Amino acid sequence: MSEPVPTVSVSDLPADAPMLDVRELDEWTAGHAPSARHLPMSELAGRVAEVPGDDPLYVVCRSGGRSARVVAYLNQQGFPAVNVAGGMQDWAAAGRDVITDDGSAPRIA
Repeated sequence: MSEPVPTVSVSDLPADAPMLDVRELDEWTAGHAPSARHLPMSELAGRVAEVPGDDPLYVVCRSGGRSARVVAYLNQQGFPAVNVAGGMQDWAAAGRDVITDDGSAPRIA
């Protein structure tokens, strides 16, 4: 049996939490958390050296499924990662800031 994935709800996430957004580029471009760094799940294995060393590192996707898989993988690699339950959908629903890099109206894709 596998270990449970460490998880935090958006409401319990510190305002200045270091976040890693693992959504694909089109999702990131549509809207993301202001302090998040982007590393798509599809590129993670080949770019694991780029994973931030924050302790803990909060991992987010659209709804929490992909980020849970990424957290399980990162934990196996020794990273202190925590899944953000509900992902960017819960982030936006909680009224947290969502931005775009080009200044267009943000949305969760």
